[in-house]
Amino acid sequence: MSGLALYGYWRSSCSWRVRIGLNWKGLAYAQRSVHLGQGEQNAPAWQQQSPLRTVPMLQWETPAGTRRLTQSLAILEYLEEAFPGTPRLLPEGAEARATARQLAEMINSGIQPLQNLSVLQHVKSTCTGNEKAWAAHWIARGMAGVEQVLASTAGTYSVGNTVTLADACLVPQMYGARRFGVDVVAFPTCLRVEAACAALPAFAAAHADRQPDTPPPAG
Repeated sequence: MSGLALYGYWRSSCSWRVRIGLNWKGLAYAQRSVHLGQGEQNAPAWQQQSPLRTVPMLQWETPAGTRRLTQSLAILEYLEEAFPGTPRLLPEGAEARATARQLAEMINSGIQPLQNLSVLQHVKSTCTGNEKAWAAHWIARGMAGVEQVLASTAGTYSVGNTVTLADACLVPQMYGARRFGVDVVAFPTCLRVEAACAALPAFAAAHADRQPDTPPPAG
């Protein structure tokens, strides 16, 4: 395997998760931007590679040819299996591993799709609704559930005292909550875990504001 490349977007929470995973495992990778704000995800050439017209996509080269994988949790699980000698994203023990997956899926399936750009565009244009209020409602509801679970599972991080893929999902989602005006003070355990993760270089380097395609500050 060679030539890891991550196709993503600076503010995409799903791309952000994979950046965390790659950084945590110490893997070198190139970043390729797919500008969601400009609709590059809707180009026919991109749809051929990512059928749902989403990011991220991980690409790499093998002797048999180019390989591609979409969906952030599938990518993170692949990295866990393909690079077993690197820092882990899943903890020891069946229950702890299932708990990490549970928390990741609460965010991946229960929150993020409802704030996805394509969903918000549909709510606004077709349903003539307030897309920001829609997103804020579902984020607040979902994060309350995550907070409830974390109250019994968290140590320094989401599942005990080791970093897991649950943390890779939580940190970008907290950013998304603030972006849509959700009061994150209501989620003290989430805030504590987020702060612990922010102190880690792998998480700091993955932050949305530090990516090659991050727009310059306004003004």
